[in-house]
Amino acid sequence: MKKTLLYLSVACLVILGGCKNDTKENPTKKVASDELVVATSGTLFPSSYYNDKNELTGYDVEVTKEIGKRLNKKVIFKEFNVDGMLSAVQTHKADIAANDFSINKKREEKFSLSEPIKYSFGSMVVRKEDNSGISSLDDVKGKKAAGEASTTYMKVAESLGATLVNYDNATNDQYMTDLVKGRTDVILNDYYLQKMAVAALPDMPVKILEDVYFNPSSSGLVINKDNQELKKEIDSAITDMKKDGTLTKIATSFYGEDISKKPTVKISKTIEVE
Repeated sequence: MKKTLLYLSVACLVILGGCKNDTKENPTKKVASDELVVATSGTLFPSSYYNDKNELTGYDVEVTKEIGKRLNKKVIFKEFNVDGMLSAVQTHKADIAANDFSINKKREEKFSLSEPIKYSFGSMVVRKEDNSGISSLDDVKGKKAAGEASTTYMKVAESLGATLVNYDNATNDQYMTDLVKGRTDVILNDYYLQKMAVAALPDMPVKILEDVYFNPSSSGLVINKDNQELKKEIDSAITDMKKDGTLTKIATSFYGEDISKKPTVKISKTIEVE
């Protein structure tokens, strides 16, 4: 049975299944230095998900595996929802969190963030037939925006005056079906994730609204602020992966293009949210 699930949000996932742990953990005890314990979701395609062979894979997963090899550490994955991932890093139940986490000032107040492994920007998915009545960011006002509560993209939608329609751990087909049927009008999210979601559902009459892009972004790995040595090691490994082409190779294999480099697109607006 396939466990590959397509989920929209960078940061809006609920646990599908936790990794087994036969020992009782001390939440404040740091993990062994020869291990790299990684908190992830296993549900965010193509960053962290299960393939047809029931294997955990994805862009962030494979990047982390490669970092582990270069640091001579055994990589162990533990699955959580987003809040659980961040809590695991804070309490040293995990060394890092890898799940398409955006790099922003608010997150940097609580965590150390690695060198970027992905660059992107915000986009909007609308109905093909009428663009959902949207031709610019200003037109989002009064529209029904679909997403998971408290995510950055829903905060952007709210700041634009949209009516928020909150989902919990919904798959792409649910989002797209509701959009087509008019239950919602627009989905704001990461461009590359939306591009793959739309491509995966070719029969759905939806599209990404062209040339209406916002909030350039970057994402990386989340690290406990107390572990600056590990941050240095991870940043060094990522830098080497960029130089020798490994990061480009992994990026292209999952996204079909090199998202490890900044895209050259025109950004309509940068919208500040808390």
